[in-house]
Amino acid sequence: MTTALPGGDEHAPRWLTDDEQRVWRAYLHATTLFEDHLDRQLQRDAGMPHIYYGLLVQLSQAPHHSKRMTELAIDAKITRSRLSHAVARLEKKGWVRREECPSDKRGQNAVLTAEGFAVLRKAAPGHVAAVRQAMFDRLSPEQVRQLGEIMGIMAEGLQPQGSGADLPWLR
Repeated sequence: MTTALPGGDEHAPRWLTDDEQRVWRAYLHATTLFEDHLDRQLQRDAGMPHIYYGLLVQLSQAPHHSKRMTELAIDAKITRSRLSHAVARLEKKGWVRREECPSDKRGQNAVLTAEGFAVLRKAAPGHVAAVRQAMFDRLSPEQVRQLGEIMGIMAEGLQPQGSGADLPWLR
């Protein structure tokens, strides 16, 4: 639908064109399938969901394999509550531990354990293969460049401005 609602409301929504609707639905379909593909691969091969893998990666790349819980929530784009639950599950597996934050007694750090790092090292080759097979092997180098540019533009436009942004991972 490309026209405004009856009555000539100047504040009517700008409906998606047929082409935009097609692209939007293709995007939703592909991203849902892609996330499911990665989640199933990691569950099958490493016994963890994709979100847990992402948390382990974040910690593995942090100085001393440690990151404040608040920062980890922001980087993972998940609520602090969801992060707390995920870290509790990772603690039960022995892959992460919590420590008091030395600079702020109210804060906690999540720390990747040696066992967690070993699990991540074992899971990484299969995960990279799944990403490569599902995405990069299907695209030409030019399409990869374009996709990176497009995703960068979208992320920049969605990035919150200012400290008052109402984002779930800041709550």
